Amino acid sequence: MEVNFRKAAVIGCGFVGASIAFRFLQQGLFSHLVLLDANRAKAEGEAMDLSDGMPYGAAMEITAGSYDDIADCALAVITAGVNQKPGETRLELIGRNTAILKAILQELTARNFGGILLIVSNPVDVLTYAAWKLSGFPRQRVIGSGTVLDTARFKQLLGEEMGVDSRNVHAFIIGEHGDSELAVWSGANVSGLDLDDFCRLRGKELRRADMERLYQDIRGSADAIIQRKGATYYGIAMAVGRIAQCIVKDEHAVLPVSAVLEQEYGLEGLALSIPAIVGRDGLEKILEIPLGQAERTALRDSAQQLKQAIGGLAL
Repeated sequence: MEVNFRKAAVIGCGFVGASIAFRFLQQGLFSHLVLLDANRAKAEGEAMDLSDGMPYGAAMEITAGSYDDIADCALAVITAGVNQKPGETRLELIGRNTAILKAILQELTARNFGGILLIVSNPVDVLTYAAWKLSGFPRQRVIGSGTVLDTARFKQLLGEEMGVDSRNVHAFIIGEHGDSELAVWSGANVSGLDLDDFCRLRGKELRRADMERLYQDIRGSADAIIQRKGATYYGIAMAVGRIAQCIVKDEHAVLPVSAVLEQEYGLEGLALSIPAIVGRDGLEKILEIPLGQAERTALRDSAQQLKQAIGGLAL
């Protein structure tokens, strides 16, 4: 199937899927966006609602469709799945969402889908690995949203703490998109300035207790939002929009997406959220960034938790 690089699909039209579709409309990345949902009427309603705003957005066609309609899409964003409940970990979603993913992949592979799979459903690292394993696609074409959102939260909170625009903060959250994720403090900087040097110039102090507080705020951000409004969707829509932009515009940008590891960091048999170069072909290169000893140990611990989760799946 020949790929149409101006066509994309969002599979799953809940809060997350609809928010991503809205973000795509704002960005104007695609000329045709197809929405799919188990509830066809829901997809139709979202397409109609979004289309009403097109005179004030980008010129594009937004339709509800079937799997036949997305076989030639350059990008298929999978958000279908059940929501995370208050107090529930992302890993506890595995059984329910893996079954949904299997059904979707059977439909896509039957139609020789040749585009890139972008997994957003949680637990995203586990489902990214499952999607790669079940689809038979090369790992370049199967990526997850990973810790792109967590990293944005890190930059935002660190920017507030340091009194600087978060767009000038360069830092990563890596590992599991979940409770075992870790902040790479050793590589964090503000426009190339080491945090200690920036603090000195800014007349501020970033203590160990401050770093731990920020990390806990990042880890607990999703749960805090879920407790207040039932789900998170705007932040992840912005993150997915950023990933899609890298693919469509072939930016070769560095983002901490979820990717299948093949001995990077000495790890394999799982997908993990790690800085990687992303472009038109999807995953171009996983980057083995420098880590402190404690960070490397934390990454291996995170990987071990994910491998245990994957081991319980029938793939």
